[in-house]
Amino acid sequence: MSMVVRHPARADRATVDALAGYGVATVHEAQSRTGLLAPRLRPVYPGAHISGTAVTVSVPPGDNWMIHVAVEQCRDGDVLVIAPTSPSEAGYFGELLATAVATRGVRGTVIDAGCRDVAELQAMGFPVWARHICAYGTVKETLGDVNLPLVCAGQRVEPGDVIVADDDGVVVVPRGSAPDVLVACEAREAKEASSRARYRRGELSLDVGGMRERLAAKGLTYVDRTDTASDGAPARPRQQHAHPLHERQQ
Repeated sequence: MSMVVRHPARADRATVDALAGYGVATVHEAQSRTGLLAPRLRPVYPGAHISGTAVTVSVPPGDNWMIHVAVEQCRDGDVLVIAPTSPSEAGYFGELLATAVATRGVRGTVIDAGCRDVAELQAMGFPVWARHICAYGTVKETLGDVNLPLVCAGQRVEPGDVIVADDDGVVVVPRGSAPDVLVACEAREAKEASSRARYRRGELSLDVGGMRERLAAKGLTYVDRTDTASDGAPARPRQQHAHPLHERQQ
């Protein structure tokens, strides 16, 4: 039985908006290197950066009917997260659907399938992260689900989870852990700012990151030259072998 959930819980809006201040890499690292969607999802044009709450849409292959159903469930600050039940290259999402959801305040779309109308999407400033860019159209025949948990590009996404996306990819933050992830992002950003300032003063990352003792413990050694033996004596030169052809010529 197909289902539409009308009023799923959503992550706190202030937390969602604050996470927009951090890149996907920072968010991914801040939540213990989890939640990163597969790198096959790429922005259809560069430079976009969004954070919003997930409206999930499970669609049959080559059929975008349920995306039209999902438009009604979208609110300001949402991100459409679309996954087909089996792989499809079809262009499920384009300029007309983008116009419909943008009017409702949707910040972008993440789709593990095809997108089209890229020039129009860029002109209107509506970002999409997609697995394929494909002009091949879809039909409207088969039901799916809206606002139920799904797996998109290898990650479980629940309605109301936070989606952060930029040129580096897409990461999902579970709704319940979003406040803690925000705190971890703030701490990580402060640490990186300190490191950045030290790098600009010419300090080495080996010292800023306290890596030397760990490297030594792993067995890394330094020598001044590679042409001396371990006891300091000159190393034996490599024996030269003449090519057989040269020997015959001599």
